[in-house]
Amino acid sequence: MFLRILILVFGVYCGSTAVIMIKAKPPTLDPVLLASLRLYVAAVALAPLAVRDLRRHPGRFTRRHLLATLAPGLLLAGHFTSWIIGANMTQAVNASLIVNMVPLAMPLFLFLLLRERVTRGEALATAVAVAGVAVLAANDFDTRPEHFAGDLVCFGSMLLYAFYLAFGRRNRHFPTICLYLVPLYFVAGTFCLIAAAIRVNPFRAYSLREVLIILGLGLVPTVLGHGLVNYSMRHFRGQLVSVFNLGQFVFAGVMAYFIYTEVPRWALYVAAGLVVSGVILALRSHVENARPSPAPPTCSPADD
Repeated sequence: MFLRILILVFGVYCGSTAVIMIKAKPPTLDPVLLASLRLYVAAVALAPLAVRDLRRHPGRFTRRHLLATLAPGLLLAGHFTSWIIGANMTQAVNASLIVNMVPLAMPLFLFLLLRERVTRGEALATAVAVAGVAVLAANDFDTRPEHFAGDLVCFGSMLLYAFYLAFGRRNRHFPTICLYLVPLYFVAGTFCLIAAAIRVNPFRAYSLREVLIILGLGLVPTVLGHGLVNYSMRHFRGQLVSVFNLGQFVFAGVMAYFIYTEVPRWALYVAAGLVVSGVILALRSHVENARPSPAPPTCSPADD
């Protein structure tokens, strides 16, 4: 289990690099088009592994598996697209706070898809971790009416993301994670490309900087970030993964300090402490629930 925990932490860290790369994005690169291209890069990068898995598991990947990627692919595309739209309609802090409310929405989708109920330990861990996010945004959250529409779009985007992650747990019956991710990324990339084509022409020459950003986003936060989080959903309870995933803003804050010299506010330290505490509580709850119950005493012939 320790190795899988490390994989989850590494996946959360890789996911946190997305905001760092997006900040370096040239203004000529449309964000919806960028979402599509990063998904295609991820699908192509994992395709050789998926072909290998098809050969190793002949006949086990069926049309039913392929169809099962349509819903989460559409949800992921909707999340990427709506998040970009909503973040441009409201304050950055509002968008950041709302998207980090995933652990509050995750129990609903886990129950709807899997009848998986949150334990008391997971509920406590979620409350502590989300309190950290609330502390981070308490002094900055903007409640002006003109931002309400943007907040609403971001809230919808958060629900799409939580629903998409819950499907990752539901679809753990796939023979391998690559056979799940490759069609998923291809479906999501195609939906994003259709949305982007309404706004810009995707068939043009790209600068070296644009290519590097596309490759970086496709390989690190998508292949490794989303990929390893989805892998973790196959092996851990969904709420545990969603609480761990809150650590993205902690990693992002540290990287922003060293790369962009963005000095964190005092609230970030408090929030980081609460999120880490929530992660520890969630992990402790998982270990306790996974521990087998002691066997009831039995009578031996000598006792009679």
